[in-house]
Amino acid sequence: MPYEAPTHTVERSLRATTGAKVIAGVDEVGRGAWAGPVTVCAAITGLRRPPAGLTDSKLLTQKRRDALLDVLEDWVTAYALGHASPEEIDALGMTAALRLAAERALEALPVRPDAVILDGKHDYLGAPWRVRTVIKGDQSCVAVAAASVIAKVRRDRMMAELGQQGGGCVEFAFGDNAGYPSPVHRAALEELGPTPYHRLSWSYLDGLPKWRHLKKVRRSEEATELENGGQLGFDF
Repeated sequence: MPYEAPTHTVERSLRATTGAKVIAGVDEVGRGAWAGPVTVCAAITGLRRPPAGLTDSKLLTQKRRDALLDVLEDWVTAYALGHASPEEIDALGMTAALRLAAERALEALPVRPDAVILDGKHDYLGAPWRVRTVIKGDQSCVAVAAASVIAKVRRDRMMAELGQQGGGCVEFAFGDNAGYPSPVHRAALEELGPTPYHRLSWSYLDGLPKWRHLKKVRRSEEATELENGGQLGFDF
C-alpha cells in the first residue's frame, strides 16, 4: 500500500519556535499486549534524509522492519530503549508505566534532548520534558518513525526469546504474537494460566474462571480505559 514518506516538518518547527537543537522522536510498542513489557524507543536523527521505505512500523512487513533495523541502527544519531515490566504495569497502571519506560529511554540517550516529539495525542511524559504530541507521528515524523521501527523489532525479538524458554512459555507462541491475544495465546492461557510475563491486572482474566483468582487490583481507572481499548487491536 502506498504511503507518504515521513518528513522533518515537526522537527524544523520545533527548532524555529523553541530554539531546540537536539530533538528526540519517541514511540511505544506493547501497550495492548497481554504479556511482556511496554517498550519505548527514543531516537535522535537530526535532519538528514531518512532511509528509503521508513514509515510507521505497523505499515511494514516483518521482513521489511528487520531489514530497516539494520540500516537505522547505523543511520540514527542515537537511540535508546526503555521498558516497563508487567509487574510495573500492574502496580502503576499503563499511563505511569509508559512514562517510566519513556524516561528510561530518554535518560539512556548520550545527550539530553531539548525537545521530544511524542506519537499520539496524549502527553504521558510531561514535565520537565518539552513535549510536542503529533497524531500519527510514526507516519509523518522521521524521528518518531525511526523510533517506531526500532521499538517494534527489538520488543518482538525479546518476546521471541521468551517464547523459546522453558517454564511453560513455548505453548504461548510469543515469537508469533509478541504477547498479543492471538488464538494460540488465548488457548494456552485458558489451559495453562498466565506465565510470570503476563499482566495480571488486565480484564482478560475475568474470562478465565480457572485463573481469575490471580487477578491483581488495578490502581488507575485511566489506565483501565487505555488498556481495554488497546486489547481490541492486534499489533503484530
